[in-house]
Amino acid sequence: MRNYQTELEQRTEFIKNILEQAGCEGIVFGNSGGKDSALVGILCKKACDAVYGVRMPCQSSSNYGDDLRDADELAEKFGIKTLTVDLSSAKSSICGEIEKSVSASDAAKSNIAPRLRMTALYCVAQSLNCLVAGTGNRSEIYVGYFTKWGDGGYDFNPIADLTVSEVYEFLEFLGAPANIIKKAPSAGLYEGQTDEDEMGLKYTDLDRYLLTGEAEPETMNKIESYHRRSAHKMKPPARYGER
Repeated sequence: MRNYQTELEQRTEFIKNILEQAGCEGIVFGNSGGKDSALVGILCKKACDAVYGVRMPCQSSSNYGDDLRDADELAEKFGIKTLTVDLSSAKSSICGEIEKSVSASDAAKSNIAPRLRMTALYCVAQSLNCLVAGTGNRSEIYVGYFTKWGDGGYDFNPIADLTVSEVYEFLEFLGAPANIIKKAPSAGLYEGQTDEDEMGLKYTDLDRYLLTGEAEPETMNKIESYHRRSAHKMKPPARYGER
């Protein structure tokens, strides 16, 4: 197990340095009520007083129920300023306009929400002279379980090297709300969505593979297949004339 007191000190120093180098006054992050955003919010608040957690419900009923409740509990416990941007009508509007030209797939439409959230975060951040903090963990990044130009868009990420199991350990160390630690991880993209069901992988199996290199052959093949298929998400866009 990591020494989370040392991890806390090192990560808050990292955040302070990023802010100083950028000449920014604070940090904006999407406060979804989930594990990763909770950890990022706490770490940012430990490093900087001006931290804004933006709640961005978008159609899914969980976004308006448990997610908002858990986001509020985190904000209250750690003194994080809360903003709310409801994106439901924006998503309906853009989907309606797209459908006039092309029949959008369900997967494509579900990725509109994280892209709208990225847009909202950057608008808020620029208006307040802040940076946008990313909330993706190592496990999800490795298999490409994030939306390109959505939750994959940010200025810095203080937890990108932590597996899901380590995120939970860190949250326990920091005294995060129990509801956030206990509930099933979900991006809240549609009704009943959970990360593990959508990926077809258990986080325990994925973390075991990342930390030890061990996994059942079928699981290993699935993880590496996801990793190869999502390689384009890890690279900057190709530019002619560059190698």
